Amino acid sequence: MLAALLLAAAPPLQAASSDWASNEQGRLRLVSASQGTGASAQLRLGLQFQMADGWKIYWRSPGEAGYPPQVDWSGSQNLETAKIRWPVPHRFELFGLQTFGYAGEVVLPVDARAQDPSKPVRVEAKVDYLTCAEICVPRKATLALTLPADAGGPSQQAHLIDQFRDRVPGEGAAAGLDLRQARLVSGGDQPVLELTTHAQPPFRSPDAIVEGLPETKFGKPAVTLNDGGREAVLRLTGERGRLAEGTLAGKTVTVTLFDGKRGLERQITLGADRADAGAVSTASPGGTDTGGGLTWTGPRVAAADYAAILGLAVLGGLILNLMPCVLPVLSLKLLSVIGQGGRERRHVRQSFLASAAGIVTCFLLLAAGAAGLKAAGLAVGWGVQFQQPLFLVALTLILTLFACNLFGVFEIQLPGRLTDRLARAGGAPAAPGHREGLAGHFATGMFATLLATPCSAPFLGTAIGFALSRGLLEILAIFLALGIGLALPYLAVAAVPALAAKLPRPGRWMIAVRRVLGVALAGTAVWLLSVLAAEDGQLTALVVAGLLVALGALIALRLKLAGGLRRAVPAGAAVLALAAFAAPLTLQAPADARGPATAGAEDAADWRPLDRGAIDRLVADGKVVFVDVTAEWCITCQVNKKLVLDSETVQARLDQPGVVRMRADWTKPSDRIANYLASFGRYGIPFNAVYGPGAPDGIALPELLNTSGVLDAIERARGRQTARR
Repeated sequence: MLAALLLAAAPPLQAASSDWASNEQGRLRLVSASQGTGASAQLRLGLQFQMADGWKIYWRSPGEAGYPPQVDWSGSQNLETAKIRWPVPHRFELFGLQTFGYAGEVVLPVDARAQDPSKPVRVEAKVDYLTCAEICVPRKATLALTLPADAGGPSQQAHLIDQFRDRVPGEGAAAGLDLRQARLVSGGDQPVLELTTHAQPPFRSPDAIVEGLPETKFGKPAVTLNDGGREAVLRLTGERGRLAEGTLAGKTVTVTLFDGKRGLERQITLGADRADAGAVSTASPGGTDTGGGLTWTGPRVAAADYAAILGLAVLGGLILNLMPCVLPVLSLKLLSVIGQGGRERRHVRQSFLASAAGIVTCFLLLAAGAAGLKAAGLAVGWGVQFQQPLFLVALTLILTLFACNLFGVFEIQLPGRLTDRLARAGGAPAAPGHREGLAGHFATGMFATLLATPCSAPFLGTAIGFALSRGLLEILAIFLALGIGLALPYLAVAAVPALAAKLPRPGRWMIAVRRVLGVALAGTAVWLLSVLAAEDGQLTALVVAGLLVALGALIALRLKLAGGLRRAVPAGAAVLALAAFAAPLTLQAPADARGPATAGAEDAADWRPLDRGAIDRLVADGKVVFVDVTAEWCITCQVNKKLVLDSETVQARLDQPGVVRMRADWTKPSDRIANYLASFGRYGIPFNAVYGPGAPDGIALPELLNTSGVLDAIERARGRQTARR
């Protein structure tokens, strides 16, 4: 817990950005996702625009007026390439003209490459851009920043760049979008293109842009929503100019479908013009048309992007070791390490490799389970197993047994032959006093993974969101990288076993250590019971607690009993354990009779329930909406609440007129909340977002909150930050 508090309270990372270039229409600067090159040729940069109220800049295809930002990188040093990526735009209508661009705040991600990553990189961007309201004002700015070669950690702007990078249209799977069918209904001077699309979660206000036909422009599509908004048919009517030549047959166009801040981009080749409605072509990801009327190819995720996601997954898994969820199990491993004092290096190495193998195996099992649930059409997410009462009972039972063992209530005695086999498996000679093999270390690693799932960490949400929005191979690869990240400390000790071999030999002092670690495990069991109370009622939690206490007492009495009574203890313990599992099934209380131990219940008067439809109405009225998605089982959520959301500074800002709080409690399963998270590409919590006139689509905050970040997001959503010079 202390490590998590220190991490959450840590000062912000060093800013890797240029100075702001400000004017009456807004301001812009150049930002970097890393504080240096980190000896990597790949650089993630961004052009950050903050526009004053009423002003906008343009997308790569501006529409019927305007021009997009153009950047000259020639003044840079040690920079090989730089390419702008374009997040999904908004459609603006003014005096009958249709244009596409950005208002409020936007970051245009830039994929850059250093010529020599071992040397510093000076990035200079000469930006020529057009700002428009009722009038248009062209602007120029020269921005520069230098990235040293000896630092590569994430910068303060890393999350902001990634937030807008996630809005760059791709093949659509990560955004929950799919182009199911496209057909050219008619050709001639007024061609009609009809797109049949699918979305999960459902569409809210789908739109589409067609690029690639200079003498043909398509207007705003007529949209028909079906299946509760999950299917949208967009009918785009075009108008061909006087200089248009030939037919549309064989023309390749780029179709960008967008719904809010999520988008899909596909290249399609139009077939022969058809005057009838029967020329249907079916699109399938990555394939070609089988109907002869239209072919398309979907953009693939670049290998560099996959590598970046895998790197984030490893880093997120590593940071999980600092989360309070994992600390109780790490305490078990600590006790095991203490017991390694004086052991040979080979045995130490094998024990830590076994724990690492347990971690990776458990992550792969979680990946398989997530993929199976997704294939069945069910909601998936990080930590959702904690929404199941039987899982909570099982985990609490295991923690209770471990705690009893550490308190000396019982010792595990294995049969002689099994003891010798486990000892030989552990690489140590069989001996009467040796009871430890690799199986126990493997189980410790798996248990550490299970307890890590209610925690989230920086970079974890991005990796999980990417994995769960894609197919089986991607899910397995990302979860494998997460497992490797969590296992890195174990692998480090396995690589240098002298770290454990030099510890003092076991002695009587270990008794005190065992008691302290037993208290840690017992505290975790109590926390799990509080989560069970929130999900299934206080009566269920009290009954389970009583049964587990009775189970521990029965095991403690075993050594004082004799004969048949002693032999009956295992059967009695099994009955108590089964009764604990039966309690959630038989004692489930009605929803209105459950205890108040739900996330945010103590301050329900200050927080409204999450209502996505109401957010748009409130923003239209000029209000700021702060959304908090939390759960009783999410420890990171509780850390955020205690250190940031409940602080006097943040509370004072949330209490201001014009600010509305909304909270969603995901302690129990909810498709509505799962769909809301998926709309941001998130599949786990904590999750916080801020909406307002300056950010109608919402500003997603990082997993670990800090006071300055929350206050800054509120001001950006309010639309005031853009006015600062």
